[in-house]
Amino acid sequence: MGTTFRIVLYAPDPPHADRAFHRAFERIAALDAALSDYRDSSELSRITRDAVGAPTPISDDLFNVLSASQRLARDSEGAFDITIGSLSRLWRRARRQVELPSTADFAAARAVTGYRLITLDPIRKTVRFARSGIHLDAGGIAKGYAADQALLEIAAAGLPQALVAAGGDLALGQPPPGRAGWEVTLAGLDDDRPATPRPMVVSRCGVSTSGDAEQWVEIGGVRYSHIIDPRTGIALTGHRSVSVIARDATSSDMLATALSVLNPDQGASVIAHYRGAAALVGDRSTRGDRWTHTSEWSVLTGRK
Repeated sequence: MGTTFRIVLYAPDPPHADRAFHRAFERIAALDAALSDYRDSSELSRITRDAVGAPTPISDDLFNVLSASQRLARDSEGAFDITIGSLSRLWRRARRQVELPSTADFAAARAVTGYRLITLDPIRKTVRFARSGIHLDAGGIAKGYAADQALLEIAAAGLPQALVAAGGDLALGQPPPGRAGWEVTLAGLDDDRPATPRPMVVSRCGVSTSGDAEQWVEIGGVRYSHIIDPRTGIALTGHRSVSVIARDATSSDMLATALSVLNPDQGASVIAHYRGAAALVGDRSTRGDRWTHTSEWSVLTGRK
């Protein structure tokens, strides 16, 4: 999934810890094989070929990811869209070559992008694509989902006091022994300056941060992020950091991606659909840095 997974857990002895680590990393590896858009052999890639015009059965994991993605796509009016795979490939190449996509390539990618091109059947657990050439990109949700699933495996091994980190996504279980929660420092607009003056203390939730501090390219004097607005097909410009707390890492991961695209008011409207979720958004402009948060942020974090 293009990142490193790290697990912290508390166990009575090394054998218990080893068994839990093994179960968790085995689950992560299986999800990577199923949900990667870099592998033609993955289920994510295969169904875009097999399910054109015909409902095709898919695994529970892929159905869960697609179902959550489609819900957020509807709630955000397309600001989150798992069908942006063709655009993602186009902008990855643009970052490597430091050159904007051609008009023809851009038009072709946009023609096979749109969450309305997917039809899911929750009863039969099938998916159907309206046209050929669609590529899925689960990069805005897969890491959070994998972290949640790994945390479930650890809990099933009898070790609920655990943390799974997948890049900028955290799945947090019960607090460490004798602690009120896990201390989480949120990344800010600059690597050396966190978003909040003190770490948050949280547990039993997901925490995700999305931003362009590391993945961006300057072309023609314009800074382009690795995050794409699915509604326009254009990589985001400017400099933004979004942190989200939600009931699980699947939700925090995809919401952080969607809120990176939306303005603060739109983001607050979308996140209101997700019970127990809150966001902190930082924007940089010529007038300086500006931080805004949803009204629930202070309640969940104890920070004003």
